This record gives sequence, C-alpha cells and structure tokens, in this order.
Amino acid sequence: MYACGLRISDAIGLQIRDIDSQRMVIHIRQSKGRKDRYVPLGAALLDQLRSYWRAERPSIFLFPGSQADKPVNIATVRQEFRLAKRIAGIDKPCTTHVLRHSYATHCLQAGMDVGVIQQILGHASLETTATYTHVTAGTTGAKGAFPDLLDEDL
Repeated sequence: MYACGLRISDAIGLQIRDIDSQRMVIHIRQSKGRKDRYVPLGAALLDQLRSYWRAERPSIFLFPGSQADKPVNIATVRQEFRLAKRIAGIDKPCTTHVLRHSYATHCLQAGMDVGVIQQILGHASLETTATYTHVTAGTTGAKGAFPDLLDEDL
C-alpha cells in the first residue's frame, strides 16, 4: 500500500493480472468512484512481489483470503497492520491509510509534481491531494519523476 499509495480496498482487490511488469505499472480496477487507474510499479516492489508469488503461488487475487477466489478481508489486513506496528515498537496512532498519506508526502519530497501525485492517487481534486501531501520543506528532484520509495539506496 505504501509503495504505490494504495487504499486498503485497492490493495486487497489486486489480481495477478493487474501487475504489468513490462510497463512497470499496476492496474487499479474500480477504485473509489468506480474509476480505473494505473500506478507506477517500482523495481524494488516488483522484486518483493515476485518473491511473494514464488512462495505463496496465489492464483487469482494477489492477496487471497481463506478461499483462493476471494480477496483477503479488510479486517484481517488492519489486524496484521496493528500487529506489525506492535512488533516494530511503533506507539504512534496510525492506520493503514497513513501509508497512503506517507506515499504522497514522500513523493512530493522526492520532487514529484503534485499533479502527477494527484493522478497516481486517483484524486479528482488537487485540494484533496494537497491534504495528503503534508507539504514540507526540502523538496528536491526532477518534476514528475517516480521515486522508487522501497529502494534502499534512496
């Protein structure tokens, strides 16, 4: 969710066919407002998804639930997120949606144009995107460039 700025509903709805490693994008189908969009797929995330796929071999949904033809339940993802926070020693209150806000903020800090961020997030309004980006000082980089936020060399 963080690496692509996805909503929890976007992430659980992902199917294997939505990962386009040739074009390095992920197809988000029927997101909020019943709109489709494409989001950039970083090389580090693609490597992680390939490792995950080799280990788990999901057939339809990238993250299947107890039945292979159904996605994982939102409540399960939220529960695992809370567990991961506890294991990491993070006491600060946050939800999975904070990952989406963090993605937007970090893209802006890396120099991505706010209009590009708006398109990736699927926002109709630039004002909505502005609330996500938590504008901070020190934005650098090329406008419109996609930062691979999972790349350890950033």
